[in-house]
Amino acid sequence: MKLKDKVCIVTGAASGIGKQIALTYAREGGKVVIADINLQSAQAVVDEIQAAGGQAMAVTMDVTSESEVNAAVDKVVKAWGGVDVLVSNAGVQIVHPVEEFPFAEWKKMLAIHLDGAFLTTKACVPHMKASGRGGSIIYMGSVHSKEASVLKSAYVTAKHGLIGLCKTVAKEGGKHGIRANVICPGFVRTPLVDKQIPEQAQALGISEADVISKVMLKETVDGEFTTVQDVAEVALLFAGFESNALTGQSLVVSHGWFMQ
Repeated sequence: MKLKDKVCIVTGAASGIGKQIALTYAREGGKVVIADINLQSAQAVVDEIQAAGGQAMAVTMDVTSESEVNAAVDKVVKAWGGVDVLVSNAGVQIVHPVEEFPFAEWKKMLAIHLDGAFLTTKACVPHMKASGRGGSIIYMGSVHSKEASVLKSAYVTAKHGLIGLCKTVAKEGGKHGIRANVICPGFVRTPLVDKQIPEQAQALGISEADVISKVMLKETVDGEFTTVQDVAEVALLFAGFESNALTGQSLVVSHGWFMQ
């Protein structure tokens, strides 16, 4: 069990990639915190983990609210004594051509992806330092942390920004044994991606099938979606890798869509 008794906070963990990471961490012995804006859905994941013999708790967390983030992290520390792993995963997608992008929606995107990553990091780092064990901070980036696509100016900007935050946290955290890394998945068939397919079809004037084959998966080596378990396995690697040899890095998981 690679994460035995490690306290792992996963944001946006009620569904999609976050849920699969939480399930994988619990399977590996982690004490998993399902942090999500939807407490009812978060509790359902807790119930699933506990039914399988794992340890989990749910906390309400709007990652754009400093007070809510701090309160949730404090609750975790009070219950379980610290934080060993943070996975900043919460995210949304909004697509528009740049000249039509409502400023309020631009700010919402940056708030959830970047402010959320910053606020959760800020809340967890002091506890990682205080424990003397250090910890692992994992940001959910994207191939769009490296590349751009049409209609996604806010998303691409936010995901690029996570790499800068990660590198800074890795530099500052190194002497305390705190590592920071970014996972950069390609298209993963989650509700977030399913929602994009008809939106992009309408915006680009093409069929939904063409969005999948000619936009989303065009540059992959095999025309396949990345899976939530693919991403969860990389999250497990970063969480369980206890050496500063692997920090400040961004790992692309995309069926070859983007190759470094």
